[in-house]
Amino acid sequence: MFSLAGPDLARFLLALAALLAAANVLGWVAERLAIPRVIGEVAGGLLLGQTVLGSLFPGAFHWVFQGFSEEGKLFGLIYQLGMMLLMFNAGLKFQSRFERSDAGTGAAVIAASTLIPFGVGWFATRLFDPHPLLGPAGNLVALNIVIAISIAVTSIPVISKIFSDLGIMHSRFAKIIVGVAGIHDIILWVALAIASSIVSSGHAADGWVVGKSLGVTFGFLAGCVVVLPRVLRRVTSKRANILFRASFLGYFLFILLALADIAGYLNVDVMYGALLAGIATRLTLPPHLYQRIEGSVPEISFSFFIPLYFAIVGLQLNLANHFPVGFFVLYVLFATAVQSAVVYSTMRLIRHDPLTSANFAAAMNARGGPGIVLSTVAYSLGIINAQFFAILVLLALVTSWMAGSWLRWVLRTGRRLMPGDENLVIQRVQEEASFDAAPAKSSASS
Repeated sequence: MFSLAGPDLARFLLALAALLAAANVLGWVAERLAIPRVIGEVAGGLLLGQTVLGSLFPGAFHWVFQGFSEEGKLFGLIYQLGMMLLMFNAGLKFQSRFERSDAGTGAAVIAASTLIPFGVGWFATRLFDPHPLLGPAGNLVALNIVIAISIAVTSIPVISKIFSDLGIMHSRFAKIIVGVAGIHDIILWVALAIASSIVSSGHAADGWVVGKSLGVTFGFLAGCVVVLPRVLRRVTSKRANILFRASFLGYFLFILLALADIAGYLNVDVMYGALLAGIATRLTLPPHLYQRIEGSVPEISFSFFIPLYFAIVGLQLNLANHFPVGFFVLYVLFATAVQSAVVYSTMRLIRHDPLTSANFAAAMNARGGPGIVLSTVAYSLGIINAQFFAILVLLALVTSWMAGSWLRWVLRTGRRLMPGDENLVIQRVQEEASFDAAPAKSSASS
């Protein structure tokens, strides 16, 4: 019933292996060039997809990736699982508390970088005709919401990875940015869930539809963030909880799938459920169990499912044909200028120095993974068309590269990130090991 013919399975595994190898190798190359890994992973899909292989050798592209009718569905399943795990991992990074001295800064940046860019993005659609960007759903309200989110969104996974690569994850600057980005993106994902609900309802976006979408979305958010963690803290460690006793990791993956499923039935996008599952897990677990799940879930996620997700995103892009370069450049400049100006001005208003303000503006501009998820969710729902899908994906990649480059320059030139980080000690995590490396020898520092 669920079997796949031998030749078809072999062809799918060949395509999967090629895509995984390209994503991981080009991701590794990107990191060596001080570029966010996600850019290399998407480039792996571009190389094997319609942009390069499909243009130069269309027969080979069709044979590998479109060789039998079910192959697209199999890639679609991997694609969805990768996106869900990306959002679950983003939820695990959620920080709901700031140091007392940093609470004012965090609150100001959250409010300004969420509301103002969203509003600017919404009203910017009055300055040009957005209809050429519409997808098959033909819902202009949902499109306006997606445009507004794309101007405001920030990436928790990518900015966290940049901080980790730079060895500054323990800095005051990084802790504030990660906390701000977590709360900031929760608010914006509420907006995307509302857009998803409006489109899924199949009705015009009148007051009743929008009000119902708001009620369901906020009700689901409250249930997952307020009620569910309390329930999980009570039942997780009980002896009667056989699933938790049988598999620690399986238990939380079950929660991920269950919340994503509930979100789907509520006509709230399943990726919103995956994000809230990560947040609920983060709010539930004590530190020693959180460290355990933080060490186990990312291992399989970031070595298999998530690289394949980003590679399949690249596989879907066709930059060789009809890509609006001029509009893309204008969109990048507009999105970057709006978010940078808002965050920089906010930091200056609350009496931070120009360099600290510029560092915050650069970090909050990294759209990365959530920016790509925004584009893929909107594209799959028919809110946007293929051209705007490509624009939003490249916007996420370019802004992530810009943020990482700026912060590397700041550290390389010996400047500080913000007050309190003057004597910052770089703490990079060693992730590589060599088969023929000699055992490390410890030596006392002078």
